[in-house]
Amino acid sequence: MNARVLAHSGRGRARRAANGSAAEGAARAGLTARGVIYLLVGVLALRIAFGTGNRQADRGGALAELADKPFGAVLLWALGAGLVGMALWRLSEAVFGVTGKDGHTARKRLPAAARCVFYAVVAYSVLAFAAGSRGSGSSDRQSRDVTAEVMEMPVGRWIVGVAGAAIAVAGVVIAVQALRRSYREKMKLGALSPRARRLVDVTGVGGGAARGLVFAAAGVFAVRAAVDHEPDRAKGLDDTLRSFADTPLGPWLLVCVAAGLVLFGVFSFALARRRRV
Repeated sequence: MNARVLAHSGRGRARRAANGSAAEGAARAGLTARGVIYLLVGVLALRIAFGTGNRQADRGGALAELADKPFGAVLLWALGAGLVGMALWRLSEAVFGVTGKDGHTARKRLPAAARCVFYAVVAYSVLAFAAGSRGSGSSDRQSRDVTAEVMEMPVGRWIVGVAGAAIAVAGVVIAVQALRRSYREKMKLGALSPRARRLVDVTGVGGGAARGLVFAAAGVFAVRAAVDHEPDRAKGLDDTLRSFADTPLGPWLLVCVAAGLVLFGVFSFALARRRRV
């Protein structure tokens, strides 16, 4: 009887270890894929800021840029597979709990479920692009079209406004967490040299702040579209980035934000190696 119990317990531990290894591999592949997209979007935005860009600074533009590289088709499929891994990792967090304190609470698992849905959609769009579909246009057009459709619904303006406010608040939270270096709690930094830790902080703070600023700006544009009842005021990623060049600081603010997105791409690569999963 004891031998049977021990054998069952051993199999259970082996199964949990295998599941943990699978989740870790999926997470690291997904974080790498996310880093590639942010890095390319940041580079495209920098080109726009300096007047040399002719592509949209969004996911579609990043995928088109990647497709033009040697072995571009292979890279696109690998990117899509990585994002599928990201979605599966977030799904495992939603089902089994998140690593860290209070990881099994609904407060931690519900955001993981939302991220799972988001990355599943992103993964589908990347895989569709790799299969030959170029989608329904830029992120700007998609944003305006979706906003217009929602506004035609009963209380549609309220839905758009609340969604925009939620995105703006999420952007502020992302930026504040980056400035507070909250990411350190999720990373294994003990084995890093002081120089490597400084590099993580530069990319984590600068990249997270830029990412949060972009989210916050996009949310504000959505709220403005709802208040003015003008769907065209909603902006996708490309238009949101270009709007920074229309501020009193001119193209230099766009340069700073674009450079921050490049930093966030690099930070995602660091997370892929050092994040606790």
